[in-house]
Amino acid sequence: MEPIHWDIDPEIIKLFGVFPIRYYGLFFVSGLLIGYQTLKRLYITEKIPTQNLEELTTYIFIGTFVGARLGHCLFYDFSYFSQHPLEIFLPFKIVNGNWHFTGFTGLASHGGAIGILISIMIFASRTRTPFLWIMDKVSIVIPIGCAFIRFGNFMNSEIYGKPTQANYGVVFMRDDLIPRHPTQLYEAFSFLVVFAILWYLNKRKIAASAHGVLFGIFLLLMFSARFIIEFFKENQVAFEDHMTLNMGQVLSIPFILIGILLIIFSKKLLINITKN
Repeated sequence: MEPIHWDIDPEIIKLFGVFPIRYYGLFFVSGLLIGYQTLKRLYITEKIPTQNLEELTTYIFIGTFVGARLGHCLFYDFSYFSQHPLEIFLPFKIVNGNWHFTGFTGLASHGGAIGILISIMIFASRTRTPFLWIMDKVSIVIPIGCAFIRFGNFMNSEIYGKPTQANYGVVFMRDDLIPRHPTQLYEAFSFLVVFAILWYLNKRKIAASAHGVLFGIFLLLMFSARFIIEFFKENQVAFEDHMTLNMGQVLSIPFILIGILLIIFSKKLLINITKN
């Protein structure tokens, strides 16, 4: 088996010779749009009113972007951004007083997850909608967006895996000539499997009577997959080389534990309600 040689230019076109249009951005937006349409179909199928759905989607989009950006800046590159705070939310890099358009070149999925949770908490409070009920529905489609983001990472030849030590894998030719694990694809396809599982469970109404069960399953499956695949992934920043578990794994553990607790708590609550 021969390795795949990957040498795609991440930049599709540069508008006006200044503003780059990248595959990553297209995948990011496509994942959000497909997730929204899938959630809308779910609402219509289950005869759930959709009047607040666009507003909810706006909250999620803002929470995803802000959380992912802050997550990258705080978890992975705090030493730099603490000295360049303007670059956290500006798509420019300031070098010797000159501004260079770069786009947003750092987003962290764990930060995005925290941002989504906070934004939905705010939405739930404002609309007086049960938080766990919203999370059960939204959790079904979030893996779609996450998968598309990882496809974008693959197009960027970034967040790739360790060398396979064999004649298989993907050679990211823009970085080196070593066959590596395409961990972006491992994660993308595992997230699509999570989506399929959650869609099936919701369709069969297996957890319909206990709010929080689907959300708990989502957290358990998504971040367990992330935790495992991290063993095949190159560390993203130098300080991780001295850690037993890398930052992605450390940040995944709380989400896994919360998922387990949600499943247990929601099932116990359902049993108590049934008894009474």
